[in-house]
Amino acid sequence: MSGAPPLVVKVGGATLGDAAGAFRDIAALDRAGANPIVVHGGGAEASRWLDALGVESRFVDGLRVTDERALPVVVAVFAGLVNKRIVAALNAAGARAAGLSGADGRTLECERARPELGFVGTPVRASAGAVLALRGAGFTPVVSPVGVVPGAERDELVNVNADEAAIWVARAAGARELVFLTDVAGVRGEDGAVLPELDAARVRALRERGVVAGGMIPKTDACLRAAAAGLRSRILDGREAGALLDREGRGTLFPPAPPA
Repeated sequence: MSGAPPLVVKVGGATLGDAAGAFRDIAALDRAGANPIVVHGGGAEASRWLDALGVESRFVDGLRVTDERALPVVVAVFAGLVNKRIVAALNAAGARAAGLSGADGRTLECERARPELGFVGTPVRASAGAVLALRGAGFTPVVSPVGVVPGAERDELVNVNADEAAIWVARAAGARELVFLTDVAGVRGEDGAVLPELDAARVRALRERGVVAGGMIPKTDACLRAAAAGLRSRILDGREAGALLDREGRGTLFPPAPPA
């Protein structure tokens, strides 16, 4: 790996179908020595496979309930199908991509989140050794949101929120920025224009006025958690070709939160 700190790109499930331009951008960043690392979601694909297999998709507070029937499907879809589709797309775009999950190398060590969620993990520790080993060998790592709860005899696989996975991987890898690729241009203000920069106080005020609502709440939550972890993050439209290459001045930037 070159001396540049990595750039972590989280590809949300909503953008996977329209991400060809983003994958070309990531390949170009790789060739330019920007050391990209990709973390992805894929909840919609998991729901499709669960439905096809007759397993009900259930959610509590927006989090997928992952019981004993759902876990094998979720792991197979995230660490297998979705991960390898992204690897294949990046390779076709000119990168040298290699996939792994948060279970590999214990990249994401977790504890069970809440009993009612089943096999869902909250990260408590991250190790970027496996990810950086791939990056150092010239590969673009593609990380799926499957983690482990360490055990004495064997580790337990768990489903991890992809935004949380991206934050923990970015922090462990010493990333210079975490970009959340999504299906919107950024956070819009009351006049409809994209706001170039936000912090926790401004987000709170926008929510109180109902300007930030609906699906933008979890997006801004993820950026605020990244800011609290000392990371610079950005919401960017993953459907727009070239956005990653020319991201300054695009989307909405969330600077690291000042130390408490």
